[in-house]
Amino acid sequence: MSRILVVEDNEMNREMLARRLERRGFHVSIAVDGSEGIQKARMEMPDLILMDLNLPEIDGLEATATLKQDRNTSRIPVIALTAHAMVTDQENAMRAGCDDFATKPIEFNGLLAKIYALLSRNHA
Repeated sequence: MSRILVVEDNEMNREMLARRLERRGFHVSIAVDGSEGIQKARMEMPDLILMDLNLPEIDGLEATATLKQDRNTSRIPVIALTAHAMVTDQENAMRAGCDDFATKPIEFNGLLAKIYALLSRNHA
């Protein structure tokens, strides 16, 4: 069973994602801000991280960059989640080290396809 860390400050988004992912057989852990996301990623070593970009304390871009610079967590794929759909937002996410990008509201089947693609790439 793959482990996914959801880093999301909005409770409704967090619960919806966790519930739908758990129904698909994933083990889900949650962080509510960038600092907690970094800490949990380092402790739990998830198979994939869903990272909201607009987070309190440390935003998702900085949290992702921190994880990608750490040799222990650098290989964990990160999918950026954001309500901002501008091309520059996606470019900034990729520059920070995100492996993919999904806009809110989340189209769940599309997100699942991205999750499966990244997980299979990492386990190949």
